[in-house]
Amino acid sequence: MHENPEFEFVQIPLNYYDWDSELVQARKCYDVIRKHGKQVVIMQPVKGGGLGSVPAQAEKLLKDMEPDASVASWAVRFAGSLDGVLAVLSGMSTLEQVQDNIKVMQNTKPLNETEREVLKKVVQICKENGPLQTSDFSKYDGVTLHGAPVSGILDAWNTCQFQPDPGFSTENNYLKNIVAEERHLDLFGELPDEKVILADGTDETDLVLMAEKWLIENSF
Repeated sequence: MHENPEFEFVQIPLNYYDWDSELVQARKCYDVIRKHGKQVVIMQPVKGGGLGSVPAQAEKLLKDMEPDASVASWAVRFAGSLDGVLAVLSGMSTLEQVQDNIKVMQNTKPLNETEREVLKKVVQICKENGPLQTSDFSKYDGVTLHGAPVSGILDAWNTCQFQPDPGFSTENNYLKNIVAEERHLDLFGELPDEKVILADGTDETDLVLMAEKWLIENSF
């Protein structure tokens, strides 16, 4: 942004689910943009529709906080209440969704600390409802495959599977950027054979290669 000071804003995918994502890193991207004094245009605020329909346990948490608020409105509100946001681009397929989004954006209230903690719990529940049934990938910390963190690969794959359209999730396109930067490898070419062995000696190679292969095949 120093090299292109004429930029007035930067558009990024951002939502409360991806806020602390190891691959997407929405918070870090947002912080850099704001550090340079630029405005932010947000895409994917409802994560391709995934945050419009969350597991029943997570939906109950949101309804207990705001009975009249839609599940999706929490995601739109999270994005719209951030400082320096110029616009929130949310895909809508019904008139009801349009009206709901307008209502939220016209009366955007910053999230308080209790509400932010609830959204963190929603993220945890969503991950625990994925095929790997966990939100804790810390046992993979420090382990990489083709230069990318294994914890991020598995978290991304697990997350994609609960999306309405798994093949159109934000995570799909971040893996190739990391691998290209760290190892200068083309994910659409032939990758070298690598093993994924944890500190306790557990061989997780097959699982991680499966997740990596899916992310590669569904990137665009």
